Amino acid sequence: MDSPPSPTGQQHPVQPAPAPLGHGPAGSAAGPPHGARSHGTAVAPAWARPAPRRDRGLTATVVMIVASSAVLAWVGMFLLDRLGPPAFIVCGILALVPLGICVLGIWWVDRWEPEPRSTLVFCFLWGAGVSVGIALLVGPYFTLALLELVPSGSADLLGMVIQAPVVEEIAKGMGILLLLLVRRRIFDGPVDGIVFAAAVAAGFAFTENILYFGSALLTAGGATVYQLGFTFILRGLLSPFAHVLFTACTGLALGLAARRAGNAWIAPAFVLGLVPAILGHMLWNGGPALLFGDFFVFYFLLQVPFFVLAVTGVWFLRRSEQRLTQRRLGEYAGAGWFSDAEVQMLATGAGRRRAMAWARAHHTAAPMKELIRRSTRLALTRQQIVAGREVEANREYERTLLGEVSAIRSALLAGTA
Repeated sequence: MDSPPSPTGQQHPVQPAPAPLGHGPAGSAAGPPHGARSHGTAVAPAWARPAPRRDRGLTATVVMIVASSAVLAWVGMFLLDRLGPPAFIVCGILALVPLGICVLGIWWVDRWEPEPRSTLVFCFLWGAGVSVGIALLVGPYFTLALLELVPSGSADLLGMVIQAPVVEEIAKGMGILLLLLVRRRIFDGPVDGIVFAAAVAAGFAFTENILYFGSALLTAGGATVYQLGFTFILRGLLSPFAHVLFTACTGLALGLAARRAGNAWIAPAFVLGLVPAILGHMLWNGGPALLFGDFFVFYFLLQVPFFVLAVTGVWFLRRSEQRLTQRRLGEYAGAGWFSDAEVQMLATGAGRRRAMAWARAHHTAAPMKELIRRSTRLALTRQQIVAGREVEANREYERTLLGEVSAIRSALLAGTA
């Protein structure tokens, strides 16, 4: 690829945030997808690279993973005791199908700037274990409280339409909120919030599906195969994203709050996000029986359009994230860290595909993939600086990322020399 501009020794101010660090390295990664040739050898940055900062958030995430795993083990023992080993195993295997569909959806949303695997693991464990545990423990008492308020009400109806949406959405949302408070640095915006929410919801749905499939298997009598098959099609194939759609509202709201400096917007965003999440869950649980009288009429007239609208909204959010990456990397190009061709390569889908095709042909796919990942993280860190979020800490992290990007480019040069 074309070499970036030589160091100018001058910073290019971008208001209102501090300018990107100047004195970009004079070399760049070897041969671009568009065929230009590299010139010379990458030189060391003009600044001393700081020692990597210890990620305390990662340590906290590991602790949360261990704790959530313990709760999931307790929930698993509860299901095993309730269903019995044969039903538990069969239903667990069936529940992997809708889980796999959700994982594919999360991968599609998360492709541009993949989240750390540790955070996704935590989200899944929180949803599958902690959220379900809260629902099992709190749900019955919440229903009793509702019956005190509405003595003539049906416990089943109140539990399905009010208790389950309220308790479950709060339980799932607490996991996203906890992650935001612990790993604020990697929580960049609404797309991240949706990804984390989807992982929590997928975990919750996985455990809940085991319970529902098991209930169908054990109570169907002579129609066991028919009842289990019907439940599997209804929950596993027609509505694998139901919980994802509800909880994504909470994740979206928290992601928008995460873009702002400080923590003042987090609590209001959590509450505001829960409102559509709970209402959507209520509509899903009660709509077929109370409003439409037929599940399939409700599904095709209301749920399918909502799903299409949600996918369209996520697509636009992903496009916005790509434009943001291109804009912020362009600021570093102005300071000499990238060439304009490199910005196009790193910050556009077509450029990334050409880059990876070129890298695979030159046996440098791993460093090229890491260059793309680190550069995207750099752009999002820059956005946090512009937004006034933990400016000093992010400026230090920015230096670390610039050093990593320079080292990877040097490795690409050495690999294709």
